[in-house]
Amino acid sequence: MNTWLKYGGLLLTLGAVACVDPDDKPSNVHDLRVLGIAVERPELMAPTCELTAEALEVLTNEVSYRALVVDPKGEGRSIAYTLWACADPEDTLCENTAERVQLAQGTMTPGELVVPIRPGASVLSDGTLLLDKVRQADPYEGFGGLRMPLVLNLTAGSEAIYAQKLMVFSCPLVPGMAPNQQPELQGLRLEGQPWAEEALPELTGQGPFVITAEDVSALEEAYVVPGFRREAVSLKEAWSISWHASLGEIPDEETGGADFNGEPGRHRVEWEPPEKDGVAQEVTFWAVARDGRGGSTWLIRKARWSP
Repeated sequence: MNTWLKYGGLLLTLGAVACVDPDDKPSNVHDLRVLGIAVERPELMAPTCELTAEALEVLTNEVSYRALVVDPKGEGRSIAYTLWACADPEDTLCENTAERVQLAQGTMTPGELVVPIRPGASVLSDGTLLLDKVRQADPYEGFGGLRMPLVLNLTAGSEAIYAQKLMVFSCPLVPGMAPNQQPELQGLRLEGQPWAEEALPELTGQGPFVITAEDVSALEEAYVVPGFRREAVSLKEAWSISWHASLGEIPDEETGGADFNGEPGRHRVEWEPPEKDGVAQEVTFWAVARDGRGGSTWLIRKARWSP
């Protein structure tokens, strides 16, 4: 039996490497950053765990890579990007040239970077399929799914950052397994009122101002993963949301997830404007949701604030 993907499963990491001030607040966005990365589809699940032409066809499908790139003080400057796929999740910069493949390269301005890629079809210079190298680098040989690092390098002026996402490849090892679906936030509220994408509500004073996400509990998927004895284990998502603003601070930088008892957290935060030297201006807010299985999405809202 030629079993290549031994186990199906899921995992996501998102990281960035850059020089930051020790007092930097993740919720306060003032420099070049990647706030979120999504792959449409977040998981490629082969129809079988055997290495067949049908399985390879699914695993080598084209997907859309999306990165939320922000650069508040860059004044719309050009940003150079290179997107790599590599074999070792510990290689957060994809520095091993023998085990990486360039997927895309170009320039962009701040906003969403969207490029079509086929990471599962990537072939190394020696003719080896990169996905097979990913399997070899995994100490569990695919237990929990194969996770291919996609590393984005951005440079603008003197700034250079890296952001890594793990692309999930899997197969249905146990009954009930299905590929992950992308999460979708249903909307945000500001001070209890619906906050439309095109709106520019007025905020005055020191607040704090309450921001909440519309209830997503009905959208959090139930899913099945293989247990250590290859039994079906049923789980349920608990989405997390990271919160960011171009001014001020959001002390609870991440909400949601689940506690030790499995109870999901609430998606409610308070935005605090600067205590001094604040001037009236338009403020951008970002809410980036992750389902804990490789899926991610975001919403962007704006408001006008004056002291």
